[in-house]
Amino acid sequence: MRQIILDTETTGFDPLSGDRIIEIGAVEMVKRRLTNHNYHQYIQPEREVPQDAIDVHGITNEFLADKPIFSVVADEFMEYVAGSELIIHNAPFDVGFINHELSRLPNNRWGKIEDHCTITDSLKMARKMYPGQRNSLDALCKRLYIDNSNRVLHGALLDSEILADVYLAMTGGQTALILAEEESTSTETSLQTNRVLENRPALKVIQAQASELELHSKKLDEIAARSGNSINW
Repeated sequence: MRQIILDTETTGFDPLSGDRIIEIGAVEMVKRRLTNHNYHQYIQPEREVPQDAIDVHGITNEFLADKPIFSVVADEFMEYVAGSELIIHNAPFDVGFINHELSRLPNNRWGKIEDHCTITDSLKMARKMYPGQRNSLDALCKRLYIDNSNRVLHGALLDSEILADVYLAMTGGQTALILAEEESTSTETSLQTNRVLENRPALKVIQAQASELELHSKKLDEIAARSGNSINW
């Protein structure tokens, strides 16, 4: 299973009121192992980024001035995620923004992202695991002992990397990875063991002497006397 842990940064909260995506960050995981085949893209939103949003993620209008617009990077992004399971914290938010951006493409050529990926909402998972508790990314990091000290501001790629650690911790850690590694070496280990057994000389059997058997019997009698129980071996 190819899994993509994804996050976005935006100009605001509502794509229907004109807010746009300004950053996409994603990390790839195959068989619970991060592959370092990541995707990261800043995007010119074709509108001003309000100051309250800049205060959250630190991405300024000046920084975005020379970045490509979404329609330029859309195909590369969709080809990267196609066929994967997308793991997103509060998935309706990010999926809503991505689908709005896709709907603006000529002829809506990609449709919706759900047409190409399955979606897993890690926030929904966390709420089931920890009902009644705070389940923000920062709260989960604290609860699961995951270092997020570098997260001074929100950032799509950094948040995706942190979410990958959180997701692994919530779903059993590195167990699957360890088992996969063991399976990959089990055949080789078995062959090596058989080779040793085939080449091993016959074992020499040494019988206990009568004096040794007598000492052993006396020791068992002493143990029986101290414990108050009979010894049958």
